[in-house]
Amino acid sequence: MTNEIQSIFNRIAPVYDQLNDWLSLGQHRIWKEMAVKWSAAKPGDTALDLCCGSGDLALRLARRIGATGQVYGVDFSQNLLEKAKERSHWQYPQPAISWVEADVLNLPFDDNQFDAATMGYGLRNVKDIFRSLQELYRVLKPGAKAAILDFHRPSNPQLRAFQQLYLDSFVVPVASYLGLKEEYAYISPSLDRFPIGKEQIELAHQVGFAVATHYPIANGMMGVLVLCKLGVIS
Repeated sequence: MTNEIQSIFNRIAPVYDQLNDWLSLGQHRIWKEMAVKWSAAKPGDTALDLCCGSGDLALRLARRIGATGQVYGVDFSQNLLEKAKERSHWQYPQPAISWVEADVLNLPFDDNQFDAATMGYGLRNVKDIFRSLQELYRVLKPGAKAAILDFHRPSNPQLRAFQQLYLDSFVVPVASYLGLKEEYAYISPSLDRFPIGKEQIELAHQVGFAVATHYPIANGMMGVLVLCKLGVIS
């Protein structure tokens, strides 16, 4: 499954940002800014963006942590990382971002390395959500926060029906027009598998996060899971 998802994201890389606009009705930039704010990243921090895609959240983190900070953007799609590198050259040219090709289930970083972290539209696609949260917990410093943004199935039946109608009647046809019908057909089953907010909170507590809060946005079709790792480095 991991190789299949990796292959999908490599193929959609050229139109990834455009499709995100269509998927979110153009609102994903606002939600990403909210996630960065909830991560509590500040000037001089070392920050991590998991499943960084074409670099939206990593670039926002870089602007927040400034010239004295450092951002690592991690993704397993080489094509998306190349797109992220290109964007960073003209959007945020100072060398504050390191782009890393890696699996979020086995991060190439030390324990207690990061002051803040984000993940946008990635947790839903990992093979093992629990393992991914474990790795995130491991690399965060005590006291650090993480904000995880993703699509969700809303609990309201009418909103759920609207979301599916929108996917079937707009997103998939547009993806089909771009020759990516099969690539975007994975969205509905991934939403069906994805834990709802309270289940995400429970998983985070099991991993060890002392504080976990889930904020539903966009009428429950989107959500941000905000985590805090408490304790001190021994």
